[in-house]
Amino acid sequence: MGALRVEERLMCAFGFSVEAPVQFESCEALPFGGVLLLLPFLLECGLLSYRHHYSQRAAGYYNFDNLFILIAFLFLCRIKSLEQTHYYSPGELGKLIGYDRIPEVKKLRSLIQEITSQKHTQEWLSALSKSWIEEEEPQVYYIDGHVQVYHGYLAHLGKKYVSRQRLCLPGVMEFWVNSSDGSPYFFVTAEVNEKMGEMLVHEIVPELMKLHPVSEEHKRHMEENPDEPLFTLVFDREAYSPALFAQLWDTYRIAIITYRKNVKDKWEESLFEECEVNTSLGTVKMNLHEQEFCHEKCTMREVRKLSDKGHQTSIVTTNKILSMVIIASYMFARWAQENFFRYMRQEYALDKIIQYSVDELNNDIKIVNHEYNNITSKIQKERGKLSRKKAKLYENQQQDPLQLCEKENEKWIKNKLELSQEIQLIEQQVENLVTQRKQIPYKIPLRQMPESTRYNQLNKESKALQNVIKMICYRAETALAALLAPHYKRSNQEIRALIKAIIHTPINMEVDQRNELLKISVFPLSNQRSNQAICKICDTVNKTNTIYPGTNLKLFFKSATI
Repeated sequence: MGALRVEERLMCAFGFSVEAPVQFESCEALPFGGVLLLLPFLLECGLLSYRHHYSQRAAGYYNFDNLFILIAFLFLCRIKSLEQTHYYSPGELGKLIGYDRIPEVKKLRSLIQEITSQKHTQEWLSALSKSWIEEEEPQVYYIDGHVQVYHGYLAHLGKKYVSRQRLCLPGVMEFWVNSSDGSPYFFVTAEVNEKMGEMLVHEIVPELMKLHPVSEEHKRHMEENPDEPLFTLVFDREAYSPALFAQLWDTYRIAIITYRKNVKDKWEESLFEECEVNTSLGTVKMNLHEQEFCHEKCTMREVRKLSDKGHQTSIVTTNKILSMVIIASYMFARWAQENFFRYMRQEYALDKIIQYSVDELNNDIKIVNHEYNNITSKIQKERGKLSRKKAKLYENQQQDPLQLCEKENEKWIKNKLELSQEIQLIEQQVENLVTQRKQIPYKIPLRQMPESTRYNQLNKESKALQNVIKMICYRAETALAALLAPHYKRSNQEIRALIKAIIHTPINMEVDQRNELLKISVFPLSNQRSNQAICKICDTVNKTNTIYPGTNLKLFFKSATI
């Protein structure tokens, strides 16, 4: 359906032509046309920088430039899977990339397979991350894990706790590194059931040490001030470990900010003072106080926030130069990363899989022994029974037998003896289970698992490629949002919805070969304020003189306001 350039398709199919050129045609009311307004931002964020890492197709109707632009456009248009393209006009979508139609789903999958077979996604991601980090020069990185739940039957994946569902489900664990405003830098994927602490030491920190730029001025500050950190990591209490914090500072001179675990004491409320803290929602007043927190592994600063209801939120840090207010601001800004995950799940289907192939894991990988976990579960159940029996015995012992009648006294003695015997039996059972567990290794090589349930993994290359393109799309949206923000007082609530409306807005397209222009008229939006903002954005984008890849046509945008 919609295949109009038949001769060119035949030439490519029989090998008489390497690829079909991009050819735009004038058209009216082209749906999803507003997505072209984000093309300059996509290119600026590095969408076509894949060329430095992947080789092009030897021959074919579509080239990889077309494919990357198409996939980015599909994600921006909220077409969340390749299968959903069945329900949209292939010809209309094809006009957005200068072709008669987009590829069929089967062809799209084969094109993606051609790319992922080169296995350069991690190399491309590292180059993108380096360029983003060098441009933004962050001193604070936010780290959090995200579980991609797996509902299939081909792969045998370890179970992870999914906080949003409050269940342990099989899935893939990804750890993301973001900026303070939620923009992503890179991610790493756990092979089996690695925790955040392990991933920090073995994957995330070594990658950051390669990517993080250190200016001469910063080097001088670190030499002059022994408390100056290389950079600071912010994460939740999942990776709380004073030994890990000491290791990061002693080995790399990296500071951390996180929540403290197992806080049992309370500070006097009179110690807290009201401070103004800058957050993404503006300046907020908080009651804060700081003290030194001494642990056997390291000494840290502890900052607590007192809520109106008397709850004290404890934050610890090894950064010795930040003020108490800045520490609170950095810690509570972690919600920007949570909002990033929620937005990516809802708008970009972050958990969708492009390809469903399965890869084998290294058989020497150490995994948690299932037998060890099973016995641990039994021990916990028996200890739960033991605590309940001891509670009943305590209640029994609080009664005074001298105040009971003879019949009740006999019942009291009988209950006490039965409870004591049951407690002894359960204690003996717990002791036997603990002894049995000591004979079982906590971790075993993967090869020792039963073959029928042995862990493997989903194809990481296809999922990684999908994630990288979605990161570029999100950053392109963020760049456009930064231009639109001055026109809206409630930019945090309105800008993303406005960008989504722009993407879904139809356009008129006119090809001016004489002046080498691709003129794009964006249809009016729902209100005058939005139309005025679009006019200014069009003027700004036109100054970039962006040429559509594969052509000599310069993009020229205007708002077709009435």
